[in-house]
Amino acid sequence: MATLDLSAIRLGLTGTADLVVAAEHTASRVGSGRIAVLATPVMINVIEAAALAAAEHLLPEGHQSLGIHLDVRHFAATPVGLRVTATAEVTAVEGRTITFRVVARDEREAIGEGTHSRVVVNAERYAERVRRKS
Repeated sequence: MATLDLSAIRLGLTGTADLVVAAEHTASRVGSGRIAVLATPVMINVIEAAALAAAEHLLPEGHQSLGIHLDVRHFAATPVGLRVTATAEVTAVEGRTITFRVVARDEREAIGEGTHSRVVVNAERYAERVRRKS
């Protein structure tokens, strides 16, 4: 099997993603709490989207990345109506794994931070494994 070429994924590459918090993004709506503020699972989704924006477009044809690890703190609440922006910066590329430092902010302050790792897979082979499992 040929070695996967991830040389286009350079340390320091960044990506961003954002979201204006609406009722459907709140903890009370997604089942992760009872208060109508940004739900942690939704913050994580924005963080993953930022990681995708940083690196996915540079992967070899026929490959995609899958989230495999998150170590994230969510330490400040964001009310409905504020914009949340996540930034992901590539900090390591080891084999097929890309690691990011991630930060989420709303319009007022930092709300979360941590690390996120993604593994690069052959999309067709991965889809076949999923088909066999189902």
